[in-house]
Amino acid sequence: MRICFIADVRSPIALNWIRYFVESRHDVEVISSYPYGGTPLPGVTVHVVPLAFSGLLQTNALARMPQSDADAPRAPALTRIAGSPVYPLLSRTRYQLASLEVWRHVRTVRRLVADIQPDLVHAMRIPYEGILASLAVRDVPLLVSVWGNDFTLFATRNRMIEWLTRHALRRTDALHCDCFRDLRLAREVGFDPSKSSIVLPGAGGIRTDIFHTGRPTGQDQSWIDIPAGSPVVINPRGFRQYVRNDTFFRAIPLVLQRQPKTVFLCSGMQRHAPAEKYVRALGLGASVRLLPMIPHSDMADVFRLAAIAVSPSEHDGTPNTLLEAMACGCFPVAGNIESIREWITPGVNGLLCDPGDPGSLADAILHAIDRRELRTAAAAINTALVAERADYQSVMPQAVSFYETLIRQSGRGRNGEPCAVSPA
Repeated sequence: MRICFIADVRSPIALNWIRYFVESRHDVEVISSYPYGGTPLPGVTVHVVPLAFSGLLQTNALARMPQSDADAPRAPALTRIAGSPVYPLLSRTRYQLASLEVWRHVRTVRRLVADIQPDLVHAMRIPYEGILASLAVRDVPLLVSVWGNDFTLFATRNRMIEWLTRHALRRTDALHCDCFRDLRLAREVGFDPSKSSIVLPGAGGIRTDIFHTGRPTGQDQSWIDIPAGSPVVINPRGFRQYVRNDTFFRAIPLVLQRQPKTVFLCSGMQRHAPAEKYVRALGLGASVRLLPMIPHSDMADVFRLAAIAVSPSEHDGTPNTLLEAMACGCFPVAGNIESIREWITPGVNGLLCDPGDPGSLADAILHAIDRRELRTAAAAINTALVAERADYQSVMPQAVSFYETLIRQSGRGRNGEPCAVSPA
């Protein structure tokens, strides 16, 4: 197959998915919605078409785990103010303008797709990759992925984004969702239920050769400074507008009242002014470690350092970090939303909380710390669940078969000829 992806090439989720097709020796080209200074995948041609003023958020993935505070990169300008009072206004303005700005890239993407001549175009996310693809791609099968907030958050921002989302769903030939809730919502918004669809983890599943239970196996993490015997809680979500980090930080003093030795790891929050402000204002300096942006493969060792992983989000599909934590035996505590309940049964393999209530989150964390037997039982359930429903080596062949079926149904192969594919 010859495949054209329209995706944020910096994203570990997108790269994990794309890598499978590259390693399976399919012809792959990528139209990236964000600038990237490195070489994301050897041998893959990347065409940059920056969407949504992506230069303000530009950052390259790290090649290695930082070994000190000074070794960590500085966060991008707009990201550094996430959580500040001015951030919601700037964010809303950015997305409102971006819904108009996307139109100026239509001709460029149409020309690129004509030059690439793919058998299939796969846009990984509706805003704005799927929206752009729905406007630009003609006469080629179009598959669009839905990521966790495309409907519950982004499509509600303003009427233009809502209209563009509906247009994308009408144009697309097939849909990939990472949870069944989003497939239901897509049909409510306008996706034709007679069209093809599939529900698979957004990143193509979990690399269980990397994310697994056990002791840390990679680089030395002594620089994180965790006293022996301390309960360790990790928040792997960084600052995102749909993750209630205000709830998270305000829950920490409540936890420390009963478990004063608890250490909290905060991935991707180092040098973020809002996080630093919470730590200072609440007097959390001895208990909180604001970590830098950590390379994806090194996150497995960080999860293995922790007993509990928290995700106090109000909007989500199936977070990749949730599945990674579960694969590493880390006990999940997450916001009580529909998509998360597809994976977590409260009191059995995790706990759910009100993401807007610090007391609710603190109670869940304390319950998990106090109940070692619950964490042990949950780890066994979760590693089996990931192996059954989210293992990379079983999920991605399903994706390949789905692609082949779409191409076969379209009657289109490279250069407009029928495509020879294996049976679905």
